[in-house]
Amino acid sequence: MASLHDLSIENDRLVITRRQYAITPVRQDRRIQKHWQPCIYALKCYNIEILIIEPVCMRMIRKFIYIWIAALFLLSQLTPRGAFSLTVSEEEKLGRQILRYIYQHYEIIDDPVIVEYVNRIGNRIVAGLEDPLFNYRFHVINVDAYNAFAIPAGYIFINSGLVAAMDNEEELAGILAHEIAHVNARHISQKIERSKKIGWATMAGVAAGILLGAAGGGEAAQAVTQGSQAAGAAAQLSYSRENETQADQLGLIYLSDAGYGGEGLLKILKKMRSKQWFDTEQVPTYMRTHPGIDERITYLDAQIASTPETAKARPQKSSDDFARAHTYLITRYGDENLVLRYLQAAVKKYPQDPMAHYRYGLILARVGRRDEAIAHLRTAMEKRAFDPYILRDVGRVYYLDGQYQQSLKMLKTAYNMIPDDADCGLYLGQTYMDMGLFDEASPVLQEVVNKHPRYTKAYYTLGQSLGKQGNLGDAHYYLAIYHTRRGDYKTAVVQYRRALKYVKDPDRRAKIEERLKKFEEAFTKKR
Repeated sequence: MASLHDLSIENDRLVITRRQYAITPVRQDRRIQKHWQPCIYALKCYNIEILIIEPVCMRMIRKFIYIWIAALFLLSQLTPRGAFSLTVSEEEKLGRQILRYIYQHYEIIDDPVIVEYVNRIGNRIVAGLEDPLFNYRFHVINVDAYNAFAIPAGYIFINSGLVAAMDNEEELAGILAHEIAHVNARHISQKIERSKKIGWATMAGVAAGILLGAAGGGEAAQAVTQGSQAAGAAAQLSYSRENETQADQLGLIYLSDAGYGGEGLLKILKKMRSKQWFDTEQVPTYMRTHPGIDERITYLDAQIASTPETAKARPQKSSDDFARAHTYLITRYGDENLVLRYLQAAVKKYPQDPMAHYRYGLILARVGRRDEAIAHLRTAMEKRAFDPYILRDVGRVYYLDGQYQQSLKMLKTAYNMIPDDADCGLYLGQTYMDMGLFDEASPVLQEVVNKHPRYTKAYYTLGQSLGKQGNLGDAHYYLAIYHTRRGDYKTAVVQYRRALKYVKDPDRRAKIEERLKKFEEAFTKKR
């Protein structure tokens, strides 16, 4: 909230002294939108309308300007901090509780190619925020429905189905910027603040139920949100059209600051609307949780037309990264039969395109047609001989087919070119293991875990390799982490206790004992 010394009148204009921004219509001045929109929103909560001050009428309303400044000052002095929303610590606590519900009900994709790419784009946008309150984290849920949502404290989720429908990075950036704006403008916490009286645990369940339902949760979502109090709270937690307008306004600014245009957000919204027109029984869930999509499209169209600079995107270095992440997403998590038919048609239509053969090879490997997969992947490799990612996937399919010598040859070559690639390291380590070369396997797998700490199955493979080497302390330790990340907490506790029998390092022992204590506290609360 601004204080009295931040504002003054100079040359018949109201000026924000700290940044020297003259008050002009909010929709026209992107600087005011970016730096003062949360303040403007808060004032509207008190039914104080922001005056649009033009020089031509300044003398007539000078007296009212001073009254407005005085009111603003009094509000800043008398209103308790956090009156408009949850405190940051409250929001973080609630965010962690909702996160647990989501992880219990959904498969969260941990494939580094996909997850690290989405986080890289999200963090590029967050980097333009001034003093963000939260550490933003971006997750991909393996659900085919079109949706994206944010929960308290900067956790942002996007469904795999929505990412699969995208054609470029700018569309992904547009959706992420909109959700970041919801968090940064405190829309979620403002809604939840009004319903806090039903209790934190119930509120976490209600919010999770709404979001799970939004993502296609069905019965699981309904079970979470049962009860009259929960139903009443649920009605208060949905975004308003004003929330959506503000999130789009801020989102366009964030996109521009990150080097993206606004066309991406506009295009993906139009895709969602066209899906509704095509099949009215399958209304994209995004449209139910984010109201007023037609008005939003109209607004974005007008904004981009009136300010062409917002439509232009600076060239991004990661266009190949989008194609790679998108390919992995559809070939590993998309509907097998649909993807198979689609990519088969693409190969027939573009027989000279190495990437068409590459994608088709990946889906063939997934459905178990490995001989055909290797043939198409090798066709792609002949046309792009120095592409390490194609080399890696040829080696991966050889490994799956049990051809370990061929796999080792391909994966070692690729690993020398892309040593930070998680899949290359994982499958190289697994190839070493199946060849009985555990001394070679463990260091490679340890590197994968160190560089990609969210890659769950890498912990299991590393634990297995260390166990074969006789390093039982570290083996049980990494297996415990694997089961923790999988949500199998009882098995995790067993593995941690076994690790304590062998681990000598005092720091590692202290870490294990601390985690066991947290598990015991959690189990006690449930009883």
